[in-house]
Amino acid sequence: MTLALFDLDNTLIAGDSDHLWGDYLVARGVIDAEGYKATNDRFYEDYLAGKLDIAAYLRFALSVLGEHPLSSLLQWQADFMRDAVAPIMLPQAAALLDEHRKKGHTLVIITATNDFVTRPIAEALGVEHLIATMAAIENGRYTGDFVGTPCYREGKVTRLEAWLAETGHDLEGAWFYSDSRNDLPLLSLVSHPVAVDPDPVLKGEADSRGWPVISLRQD
Repeated sequence: MTLALFDLDNTLIAGDSDHLWGDYLVARGVIDAEGYKATNDRFYEDYLAGKLDIAAYLRFALSVLGEHPLSSLLQWQADFMRDAVAPIMLPQAAALLDEHRKKGHTLVIITATNDFVTRPIAEALGVEHLIATMAAIENGRYTGDFVGTPCYREGKVTRLEAWLAETGHDLEGAWFYSDSRNDLPLLSLVSHPVAVDPDPVLKGEADSRGWPVISLRQD
């Protein structure tokens, strides 16, 4: 069955859920506003520039999960979905997902953002399969670290290849939609790469390689 792969942040939603989660925690007073926000913003700028130290970022971003009980985290997660994610859901993204469903394609969200943040977003979008960076859990609590290969840049290819081996799917005729230069390794592998509201580097690559460029943002 043909795969339709989708990046999440700034592709299917009009923002970066990982960065927004940090801003949300600052706004709730869960974490130190001044110190955390400055560091969070710096990491995000590194991501946009294609030079993020993913391991350092993940330990920074996931540390809060290890500092609070699961009950509190789940309440904040639900509030975050309502207050921060729902307003940036894109009707045109929902229509694109439906288009692939009607073709009988298997939908997969593949994202560098951790599974704690992205699992409820994938569920809200009606996408069953999620490949995300995995937040580590031990004895029913998050540890504040990650486990396995981060789902970022070449790591996204590594994680997808493992998922393909596990599920029996393949990339024949596959689609992949992304906004980011960081996804060039995976975009280069699929039959149908599509740049969605792309950053300048990806836009240049798409133009030079003849890849479609689309927008899912409201006019």
